[in-house]
Amino acid sequence: MPQTASDTAAITPDAAPLPTSEVELAIGGMTCASCSSRIERKLNRIEGVTASVNLATEKARVAYGGEVAVGDLIATVEKLGYSAHEIVPAAPASSASSASSDEAGAGAAAPEDREADGLRQRFTVSAALALPVILMAMVPALQFDNWQWLSLTLAAPVVVWGGLPFHRAAWTNARHGSAAMDTLVSVGTLAAFGWSLWALFLGDAGMPGMRHGFDFSVSRTDGSSTIYLEVAAGVVTFILLGRWLEARAKRKAGAALRALLELGARDAAVLRGGVEVRVPVEALRVGDRFVVRPGEKVATDGTVVEGTSAVDASLLTGESAPVDVSPGSAVTGATVNAGGRLVVEATRVGADTQLAHMAKLVEDAQTGKAEVQRLADRIAAVFVPVVLLIAVATLGFWLGSTGDASAAFTAAVAVLIIACPCALGLATPTALMVGTGRGAQLGILIKGPEVLESTRRVDTVVLDKTGTVTSGRMELVSTVTAPGTGEKQALRYAAAVEHASEHPVGRAVAAGYEAEPSDGEGSSGELPPVTDFSNVPGLGVRGTVEGREVLVGRAALLAAEGISVPDELAAAQRAAAGRGQTAVLVAWEGAARAVLAVADAVKPTSAEAVTRLKALGLEPVLLTGDNTAVARTVAAEVGIPAEQVIAEVLPQAKVDVVRRLQREGRTVAMVGDGVNDAAALATADLGLAMGTGTDAAIQAGDLTLVRGDLRVAADAIRLARRTLATIKGNLFWAFGYNVAALPLAAAGLLNPMIAGAAMAFSSVFVVSNSLRLRRFS
Repeated sequence: MPQTASDTAAITPDAAPLPTSEVELAIGGMTCASCSSRIERKLNRIEGVTASVNLATEKARVAYGGEVAVGDLIATVEKLGYSAHEIVPAAPASSASSASSDEAGAGAAAPEDREADGLRQRFTVSAALALPVILMAMVPALQFDNWQWLSLTLAAPVVVWGGLPFHRAAWTNARHGSAAMDTLVSVGTLAAFGWSLWALFLGDAGMPGMRHGFDFSVSRTDGSSTIYLEVAAGVVTFILLGRWLEARAKRKAGAALRALLELGARDAAVLRGGVEVRVPVEALRVGDRFVVRPGEKVATDGTVVEGTSAVDASLLTGESAPVDVSPGSAVTGATVNAGGRLVVEATRVGADTQLAHMAKLVEDAQTGKAEVQRLADRIAAVFVPVVLLIAVATLGFWLGSTGDASAAFTAAVAVLIIACPCALGLATPTALMVGTGRGAQLGILIKGPEVLESTRRVDTVVLDKTGTVTSGRMELVSTVTAPGTGEKQALRYAAAVEHASEHPVGRAVAAGYEAEPSDGEGSSGELPPVTDFSNVPGLGVRGTVEGREVLVGRAALLAAEGISVPDELAAAQRAAAGRGQTAVLVAWEGAARAVLAVADAVKPTSAEAVTRLKALGLEPVLLTGDNTAVARTVAAEVGIPAEQVIAEVLPQAKVDVVRRLQREGRTVAMVGDGVNDAAALATADLGLAMGTGTDAAIQAGDLTLVRGDLRVAADAIRLARRTLATIKGNLFWAFGYNVAALPLAAAGLLNPMIAGAAMAFSSVFVVSNSLRLRRFS
């Protein structure tokens, strides 16, 4: 008895050798979930093999051992009628950036492009040929003498060449004793085309002067004078449209990984004998020392050996405030040096870096994402075999009861034709096109129909903090001054000194002064010049403004000058720290004059957005790499309970949190914008990426919020749910017309004009129903 997937997974070391190697295969030719499950079952029947096949990414991850070789796995897949080749992993010595899309998606990106381009070409040619065929069949005024032969000439390439992908898939399914959507499309179109050929060459339909009139009576008809070329050509064209739209979305499957890897630096200034030498980042080795100037990316993970600075790690960690680093501090590749010159010694390179590990997390999350069964395939899994059985039963009944082979064949083929889902070809793509078009107008990008099902079930929404709930940049939030000192003066002096600083906190102070209204009209006034400016590493800055030496920085900077901090300013400093804000002291003339609080400010629309998400029945959770005090302050401001705050988590932990919530039985939506969110976005049941964030996050998400306004997240979920409901309604009616007419077809009472009118009306209804989405607001 052959083993199932579960049997294979349960094999003990005594029963069979445990898998010792793992390989990823790129699979080509899969069209529905039955294809992926068939390949998975076949691979798992091989002794010592455990396989998982993902339709969305068109990849198979296979663990194997014993005497099994990769060639055996590929041969097994190819015997089933699909293509397969090994995806070569990146070499360990390569950097994150060089392990790029060429290898991360080896053999996947180019075939995806070819598939989408091929379907576009088939659809374009088929649409151009099918349109006149449909018009001539449905508009009697266009039917001239011998019009039916022109219809045949135009329809034949559509059915044979345009429908070739469906015929191939149907043949593959038939060889393995199964049926899917492609089976119904192929059988229905070939039946319609075959009937038309028989009527044209052996019946009366080919005679000059033949016309298709409108007769709405239900009566037994002569199949020898009826052609269905418009049905055959129209169905192929509509289904090609849907497949092309799907392929366009699928070609982006590897984009998240490519965007992540491309964040790494391209080269590094390595010290060779005290001289800086620019080398490709792939050439870096553990122990190499390289220079990172202000504004440059850190080339790879390492330890600072010279210099002090602030490093912006928000893309990787989600921490809003830059991290001060000095000799001995660890730094991560792809973070940005926001301050002074650093010399870093490489400790991890290539596939061992944190960026490479995050890329692996995204890839694993995408590959392991639960397979979404397409709605049409679900219905077709039952509908197709039932229709085929009804057609065979109809043929047998008429042969047995009347002995009239012509009537029997006519009734049987009529069953197949009326069952052929003409409107089904429009059901998903039209709703998706209208829904996504309306979404784009509202700043929402929906990546594909498989995204929509998750929105219906979502009950928990996990919100990243930095760049999602907050602006993602440091801003001046408050100014507290000592008695006798004006806020405007303190801010003016601090901004004048900080204006010359490259530190993000300093830039926030300077920007805060520029945003202040003036005492008169217009701007806040020009900053006074600064002389004798100097940066005190790790403590702050100093400079002379209007003859006064001004200090701006930490309490330790003032203490080094013997300046004490009065109680009211110390209390303000503690209060700011308690809120998770960065407190900066300002002093001149030997006295502390003010405390400036700088923080990553909450977006003005975030509180309203959380309210809207709650109204949709979603429980909000704030998840961030920032510290707990900051996270709870932000959560309280937007209306998220403290018990729903999870702070100080690394990117890997974000994935773990999402998975823990899923294990609790929740369906999780994740909203984020940074590289640190990419893996969690891919792991969540529904990923919503802020369009103002990184490419890695945007490509890993299922929905992209172009405007970066969190309120759009609620709109996106509402629109996705509405679009899904429209698709389901379309599918119901698309099949409903066919099912209602099946008894008439089986009884031999199917009038060709009523069948054509019903199909046309079902298509018009589906399109009209989809267009209602344009009114979504």
